Amino acid sequence: MNRDLSDTAIIVTSEGMGSGPSELRLRLLTNYLKLLLENNLKPGVFCFYTDGVKLLAEGSPLLDLFQELDKRGVRLIVCKTCLDYFGLTEKLRVGLIGGMGDIQAAQVLAAKVISL
Repeated sequence: MNRDLSDTAIIVTSEGMGSGPSELRLRLLTNYLKLLLENNLKPGVFCFYTDGVKLLAEGSPLLDLFQELDKRGVRLIVCKTCLDYFGLTEKLRVGLIGGMGDIQAAQVLAAKVISL
């Protein structure tokens, strides 16, 4: 599979994928990210806000996967207001700090928006 996802924005608003027990949500998102990488699928942008910003901070179990996506050129936009709220600005390890305007622009410019 080698589909072009460069016009796709993926929204992450929680510490994992879907709703349910945190261990399950993390396992699902781990599998999702690994499949993206294994299949060379490269979304145009990931947007992180609310609890989703925690996934890019020091100590996140998914940090390596997001760092690999970043290395492959996937933009990772992280909400500054959310980082400040959780006290994580100094612990951010990957991604670009942006405002809600940046996140909104990424969504508006995307041909497809996927919310995890």
